[in-house]
Amino acid sequence: MDVEAQESFREFVANRSSALLKTAVLLSGGDRHAGEDLLQNALIKAAGRWHRIDEPEAYVRQVLYRQQISRWRLKWRARELSVAEPPDVGADGEAAATAELRLLMRGALARLTARQRTVLVLRYFEDLPEAEVARILGCSVGTVRSTTHRSLARLRALAPELRALGPAGTEQQPSRDYSPVEVRP
Repeated sequence: MDVEAQESFREFVANRSSALLKTAVLLSGGDRHAGEDLLQNALIKAAGRWHRIDEPEAYVRQVLYRQQISRWRLKWRARELSVAEPPDVGADGEAAATAELRLLMRGALARLTARQRTVLVLRYFEDLPEAEVARILGCSVGTVRSTTHRSLARLRALAPELRALGPAGTEQQPSRDYSPVEVRP
């Protein structure tokens, strides 16, 4: 790699590594160390092809997804669930509730299968359309839809506390269950 390419690569890593790390950590089930390993391996692959890459971030994200897919296809040893330590300093009520929600979500995501977690991260964290997720994972759009549906159902079962919260972590009013009206001719 020439000097100009090295500088370009360093600049890319400095500017985008935190966003890429968030995705990698989510893909690895909330395990920061596994996410760092995943990102580092993706960046190593990108560095080797840097002069041929047109869209570096898209390339690195693609490598992240494919490496994670390879990991869960191998079905190697069971992973331990890492738990975050509480903060040393006291937090205000809203920050504590946000942190608790984040830990609850991380724990629930970690209990999903790697495939379910990957689909949810791609669909909702990365905000990718179903067709793009299907292309990345090498499956059909129907498979993405059914996996998303099953993953969300399992997430709700694993963390029923999330069901009562709205999009911003605010309490929702209970929905009314209207039974269908039977129409007779």
